[in-house]
Amino acid sequence: MSNLADGNNIPQRLQNRAKINGSKPAIYWNENDSWNSLTWSEYHDNVCKFGGALLGLGFEAGDAVSISGNNSKEWIIACVGSMYIRALPAGIYQTSTSDQFQYVANHMEAKVLVLEDKVQWDKFESERNGLSTVKKVVMIKDIDKIDDEIAISFEDFLESGKIHVSAANERMKEIKTDDLALLIYTSGTTGPPKGVMLSHHNLAWTVEGASEVVGGLGPDDRHVAYLPLSHIAEQMFCIHGSISFGFAVWVCSAFDQIKEHLLEARPTLFLAVPRVWEKFKAALEARLSEASGIKAKIVKWSRKQGLNGGYKMIETGKGGVRWKIANKLFFSKLQDGLGLDKLKFAVTAAAPIGKDVLEFFLSCGIIIHEVYGLSESSGPLTFNSSKPGHRKLTTVGQSFPGVEVKIAEDGEILGKGGNIFQGYYKNEEATNKALVDGWLHSGDIGEIDENGFLKITDRKKDLIITAGGKNVSPSNIEKIMKSIKGVSQFVVIGDKRKMLTGLVTLDPEGAVNMAKENNWPTDIPSLAESDGMISYINSEVERLNKDLAKFETIKRIKILHEDFDVEHGTLTPSMKIKRKPINERYASQIETLYEN
Repeated sequence: MSNLADGNNIPQRLQNRAKINGSKPAIYWNENDSWNSLTWSEYHDNVCKFGGALLGLGFEAGDAVSISGNNSKEWIIACVGSMYIRALPAGIYQTSTSDQFQYVANHMEAKVLVLEDKVQWDKFESERNGLSTVKKVVMIKDIDKIDDEIAISFEDFLESGKIHVSAANERMKEIKTDDLALLIYTSGTTGPPKGVMLSHHNLAWTVEGASEVVGGLGPDDRHVAYLPLSHIAEQMFCIHGSISFGFAVWVCSAFDQIKEHLLEARPTLFLAVPRVWEKFKAALEARLSEASGIKAKIVKWSRKQGLNGGYKMIETGKGGVRWKIANKLFFSKLQDGLGLDKLKFAVTAAAPIGKDVLEFFLSCGIIIHEVYGLSESSGPLTFNSSKPGHRKLTTVGQSFPGVEVKIAEDGEILGKGGNIFQGYYKNEEATNKALVDGWLHSGDIGEIDENGFLKITDRKKDLIITAGGKNVSPSNIEKIMKSIKGVSQFVVIGDKRKMLTGLVTLDPEGAVNMAKENNWPTDIPSLAESDGMISYINSEVERLNKDLAKFETIKRIKILHEDFDVEHGTLTPSMKIKRKPINERYASQIETLYEN
């Protein structure tokens, strides 16, 4: 029996969910080290009040709301409350600069801003003259620090909507499936962000497809929402999926709280970008390396059974007797320590992940399912299913239910289905390039095997053409090189150059543990310059070069004194590397690689 709520749009499903599971918890959040929850009835009531408050400001269908802040119940309520009355919500990444903030709010002609705190308010204030459409600024926090009649607290805004709740419910009934539901602004690895237009049909259709590949989701399931809600992947899980299936969401407002939140929530669903899985792997490897004696032997034996049995699990759903013994001796304890002991479905998306990471977790009893998609496909184009035989390690799975995927003559991945977006907001030229005869041109290069499993080769625009005319896929090489112990990131350089080189960043946990074992410096800048670390990474690169074609081999490396991050602009909010900013920030280091 499916737990999918009735309704052909998300607001309608929320209304029905409140009727079915009204007293069950829908959203958990931590405030002052104490967990609080909102039931489905309370969630629906708050959404109606938010929508009512917008109506009180004279909102018409299509009027826009921009939301900027960390993950919070208020973020969710503002998004769904806007959709509820046919308004148009969109998130602005809280890490955006003032210019980026203004661009998005201006582009969508936002009439209401929902802001986290004084930090986000200051971005509005600095660009205020250019934001003439804004009528009201709703503050989640820090209203006491702002003396301005345009500002109102989130609580007071909800209160103002009480008298318009019935009108909000009437407006909700007017939703048509092809109506625009929301905008997702791309984080813009190149150029200004584009507003991806997703309809109510896109969202509802995609969630229905997910029920086929995940299966069995319901009110007893739990999800920890820590990736930015401005990103389509987290939205599909935390908002549209949660409402449709009735599972509870534990809101995590800061990435550094994720470990504690996992231990509290014990999620049955866990979505992580590769960078998160890599950090978990580094921390676990450091911990496992401390085992000695009989304990070390148990770990080694169990991980061997985990890997062998894990591949059997992927294929048949059964790991065998030895896998069960290893689970009892090792996996269950390790997963319990992570807060992943109740996990049913682990997902990775948004960027390439190395085989070493997938096999590490497989050896620990956790199958990570790779998913591939874009904001423009409402999330998934392909999916590694929870069903045995319909998942394959190192691929991003088979076509999502109802989606056609094919490879164009130049190798580009194309997709068609009910999840494909309506176009880019106010950008017909970009829309016409991305959508041709109903087919979404992904911008990614890939190949499909005889069983329909897709493998991503690279981003079309990221392909390197060397001075010798060779086409090189950097992400494949980077995945291999990132398997080096102690390495956090590896970026291949070489476009229009005579050879390939690499920028390397160190993992603070793994690299520092190695430094202690070898009596190398333990601060990252000194460690990056130490003969021991340089020699070690060079030797590992030489070893891995043997598995590459000659023109793909890395000839020189430079270890950087810092890791890439969102604040520097070298990572997107979903932790994908941004090649152009990296090339600009480390231009002098890159030039040293090509001297002499």
